[in-house]
Amino acid sequence: MVRDLTYRYRTAAGPLTVLDAVSFDVPQGGYVALTGPSGAGKTTLLSLLGGLDSIQEGRVRVDDTDLTQLRADDLAAYRRTTVGFVFQHFGLLDTHTAAENIELALTLAGTPRRQRRDTASGLLEAVGLRDRADHLPHQLSGGERQRVAIARALANTPRLLLADEPTGNLDERSATTVMTLLERLLEERAVTLLVVTHNRTIAARARTRLSLEQGRLVDATAPVHHPAETPAP
Repeated sequence: MVRDLTYRYRTAAGPLTVLDAVSFDVPQGGYVALTGPSGAGKTTLLSLLGGLDSIQEGRVRVDDTDLTQLRADDLAAYRRTTVGFVFQHFGLLDTHTAAENIELALTLAGTPRRQRRDTASGLLEAVGLRDRADHLPHQLSGGERQRVAIARALANTPRLLLADEPTGNLDERSATTVMTLLERLLEERAVTLLVVTHNRTIAARARTRLSLEQGRLVDATAPVHHPAETPAP
């Protein structure tokens, strides 16, 4: 649930409004594509939903968690346990193998070592990369690295997955493969997905499409739940 979410940056010329009273609801297990021109506020919205930035005005609730009420330590716990991130540039550690990159997310959550290994192995199998467990990122293709990043994002069984241009560095074939995999995993795990993309083909795959322009929600297609309905993430 997002209600009247407003965010401003301080500049020498005065406050700059990046998000202006944005409101929408997405049901649990929903699949949303967020589009809009550069500078429209898409990445800022993802940062607020993911607990990377503190909310200035408005409310955000993911399941029963009201992010508006969380302090810094609580937001850190939220990022570890409730939300997963997939980035355009993969975000993998170059000195860690595919399995170790996944295990690192589990280590930060305090998962025991044996369980970390088993979980990483299972996730690599789920994304079709079990035989790449010991490979470093530079030994993987772009599509493979993004599949490892998806596995890492799912390591702590998040309820919300935020993807910022997840196919931006991939060719068309790899992008289709990654999105097909991501959609299958979402169905299997009942995760809510919000993906930021400039790719119209990728956006068209989502069940719900939202568009931001100059910080305002200007368009919505497919089944968006309006504020009067039962909210979810």
